[in-house]
Amino acid sequence: MIARAVPRVKPEFQTIHTPADGGLQVTWLGHSTFLVQLDGMNILTDPIFSDRCSPVQWAGPKRLSPPAFSMESLPPIDVIVISHNHYDHLDRTTVEHLGTTAQWLVPLKVKQWFEDLGIQTVQELDWWDSTRIENLKIVCTPTQHFSGRTPFNRNETLWAGWAIIGTEQRLWFGGDTGYNPIQFKQIGTDWGPFDLALIPIGAYDPRWIMKNHHVNPEEAVRIHQDIRSQFSIGMHWGTFILTDEPIQEPVERLNAATLAEGLPDDAFVTLPLGKTVHIPNNDSMQE
Repeated sequence: MIARAVPRVKPEFQTIHTPADGGLQVTWLGHSTFLVQLDGMNILTDPIFSDRCSPVQWAGPKRLSPPAFSMESLPPIDVIVISHNHYDHLDRTTVEHLGTTAQWLVPLKVKQWFEDLGIQTVQELDWWDSTRIENLKIVCTPTQHFSGRTPFNRNETLWAGWAIIGTEQRLWFGGDTGYNPIQFKQIGTDWGPFDLALIPIGAYDPRWIMKNHHVNPEEAVRIHQDIRSQFSIGMHWGTFILTDEPIQEPVERLNAATLAEGLPDDAFVTLPLGKTVHIPNNDSMQE
């Protein structure tokens, strides 16, 4: 019954495999995993298709909502961005399946983990570093979080968000983060406004534990404003139970927060699993 609380739709595979010319297209696959399509490139964010976000598949947080569709149904992937090395964002089984056909972009000190798996198509970046892949400029941006896959390697690798700058449109993927107005306003100044932002809204209670590392929906709305996003989608909810809040609460609080801030109803939304949204180009946004 809990999984049914997360809406899902039948994927539009014709649209996913043959996107319309022009504009930016995004599909929510679950948790922080999106298929982003921009300038003819297929981009995945923090892909996890496994049943558990854990070192093993017989224990640890179990997936409540299946992925929107399987990895086999994806179009050919060109670029994959990883925000940090926590198990719900960096999943070994998924990484091994996706393999070396795509270019992986990871924060500082995460590359070695991939190389240990035999994956060489990896580039690691520090905060504010950038790289170019065909028509895309991709920038590693700061977030406020932490890293570690065991109790013994906390903060040995970096965590990050990613600004993806196309020829006419741009988006920001926030990964996992607490609220840091200095960082986010700088991202908005340097790289905004954004046509699309993917911002976490879940895994925030209890606040005395989570406040520095996971934003709540009200803080997510502040990020939307700080980075100058025109349209944002909430993520990091509805897939794994990682914290104490009820599964639907992030959506309810997000809707209340956008209303309280006087934002349009469609400025910051959540998607059903499998939903594809097309964001048309608006030349007047870019400075």
